[in-house]
Amino acid sequence: MWSLIITVLVGALCGWLASIVMKTSGSLLWYIILGIVGGVVGNIVFGLLGLGANNIIGRVLVGVVGTCIVIVVYRLITGKK
Repeated sequence: MWSLIITVLVGALCGWLASIVMKTSGSLLWYIILGIVGGVVGNIVFGLLGLGANNIIGRVLVGVVGTCIVIVVYRLITGKK
């Protein structure tokens, strides 16, 4: 149960931080979904590069980078800025 709560909180934090970096806006639910998906993408990308995150700061960094990647792909698909 705690791991689910931590995942949602870290996902929301990653989504919010990435939205600041990428200059987007959204609701809390949007940040949570975006951050969780971005965390998965970030783990895949960093894993392919042979890098990993062992602490919470590293996981947030991986999540933010992954979320930025998701935002860029979303913008490319939809044509939005």
